[in-house]
Amino acid sequence: MAESSSHLTATYLSATADAYDAVADLYADLARDSLDRLPLDRAIVAVFAELVRATGPRPVAEAGCGPGYMTAHLRSLGLDAFGVDLSPALIEIARKDHPDLRFEVASMSAFDVADGELGGLLSWYSVIHVPPPELPAYFAEFRRVLAPGGHLLLGFFESDGGPVLEFDHKVTPAYRWPIDDLADLARKEEFVEVGRMLREPLEDERFRRGHLLMRRQAACSS
Repeated sequence: MAESSSHLTATYLSATADAYDAVADLYADLARDSLDRLPLDRAIVAVFAELVRATGPRPVAEAGCGPGYMTAHLRSLGLDAFGVDLSPALIEIARKDHPDLRFEVASMSAFDVADGELGGLLSWYSVIHVPPPELPAYFAEFRRVLAPGGHLLLGFFESDGGPVLEFDHKVTPAYRWPIDDLADLARKEEFVEVGRMLREPLEDERFRRGHLLMRRQAACSS
């Protein structure tokens, strides 16, 4: 079973990277200024940054950073941020757009950092492409790299309270999640919920947006 799971992981990671490589320039053009019209989204990212700053001067990772605009936003909020992404083409754009920041081609399922090294981790619409059976392993990795007391912020498409739903994302298949289910997955990996925000779709958006802010505990609550 482990070998089969490993093959599945390699397959969807490769397919996701290839899909984003193919549309990297277009995707970057659309994403660069996307935060400008999203005050609620900016607000929860600002809260995340404030909480991370309060825990001390540890680095912060953006998992699935794409062209790097969110990593740069984290830096503007006073965080020592770097980004990782599967797509070499998107990382090349991120490095060109933000030469003062660090970007690496890597999977957010296997960060090249020591245990407990990070003070914060942002996953902004990046877990949406992970097949549901694989997602618990990502939360385990998020727990590994975050220091006790470190914060995790997830942005994702919410399923309006229904079950997990696959949908036709414009780049590659993706999933909408019930916010309670994602919170439960995180709780099993020693995260405690700090807050959540659901935003209704704008006129040109299809789905409700979910945001979960969590803190890593030192150990599971008994």
